[in-house]
Amino acid sequence: METLNSTQPHYIRCVKPNNLLKPAVFENVNVIHQLRYGGVLEAIRISCAGYPTNKNFTDFINRFGLLDPEIGKTKVFLRAGHMAALDARRAEKITASVIVIQRMTRSYLIRKRFLAMANLAVALQTLCRDLFT
Repeated sequence: METLNSTQPHYIRCVKPNNLLKPAVFENVNVIHQLRYGGVLEAIRISCAGYPTNKNFTDFINRFGLLDPEIGKTKVFLRAGHMAALDARRAEKITASVIVIQRMTRSYLIRKRFLAMANLAVALQTLCRDLFT
């Protein structure tokens, strides 16, 4: 189970082509029955229904958690084009965050430089007063 949970498996389903287990004999009804009850047709239907993006829950949260999405319990299915829209919104959020961080850093550095210059001005005024009085 650890191996399955740590990977993104592609499912392989073995199908018996006939009940006699003879080579070169193919029974359509038997194969369709096996595919239908094995869940293969339902998986194909979901894939064709417009959910080409099938993200693991933790991967999705790690990537788009900053957008504060409302999601299910274990998987996220997205229609075609929605992944690109989410990527665009994610890029916008990251850019906005970077701008805020840059603004705060620049204002901190400017304030620090201003306070240093103000302290130097006070020291220079003190020195001038001492020299000229």
